[in-house]
Amino acid sequence: MDLKIKEIAKLLNVSETTIRRWLAKEEIPAYRLHHQYRFSLVEIENWMMGSRLAKGKKPLPPKEEERESSSSQTKSHKALLENVQKGGMQQFGLYRALHCGQVITSLDAQNKEDLINKTMERVSQQLSLDPIVISELLLDRERLMPTALNKGIAVPHARDAFLKKPHDVIVILFPKEPIDWGALDGEPVHTLFFLFACNEKRHLHLLAKLAHLSRDGVALKLLQQKPEKRELLNYIRRWESKFSN
Repeated sequence: MDLKIKEIAKLLNVSETTIRRWLAKEEIPAYRLHHQYRFSLVEIENWMMGSRLAKGKKPLPPKEEERESSSSQTKSHKALLENVQKGGMQQFGLYRALHCGQVITSLDAQNKEDLINKTMERVSQQLSLDPIVISELLLDRERLMPTALNKGIAVPHARDAFLKKPHDVIVILFPKEPIDWGALDGEPVHTLFFLFACNEKRHLHLLAKLAHLSRDGVALKLLQQKPEKRELLNYIRRWESKFSN
């Protein structure tokens, strides 16, 4: 999906001026089409999950498009997370999405495909989704580019698969054994946040918060202990409350 400056500014909850400043400094992935900037939603997702594109993992652009350099995205990515901290994103949106989801512990799976299929068999009824269809959509996204955030965290999600519900849902999975997810740091994944949002804006907001959470040392230690849902929710509520201060 290709987005214009006005659309991406609205989704990221920043001004168009901010987007243009990031473009001038080549801090956000974009390309030119007929002399106008366009943004790939998939590239923006990956940028928000830790600037994977800055590691040289760019998809090939169509011949007619002039891809902009994205080698210096760190500052704009940090600025976006600061916007989250100031309360610019949905307040307690991560807590609510986790509260609506499940925590699945010690799922035994052989590989990524096996894990996704088994997880969707467990949660698809709650989400009112077909387990086979949603599994294939999730795998399509993984084939495009792995959704690992590094440090053992991954955020599987499907492109353009939004819930027809009034609330977002995040399902947390702790596999029995860490599993290879194609992370750039080479570490196997011990925690997966299956993200199902109601619309694009909330989807990107939750991605930003999960990316920020994955950089929190205390949160990482807690996740490695495979906490129960109540303990995890208590931590997330305290963690998100800092954004309103």
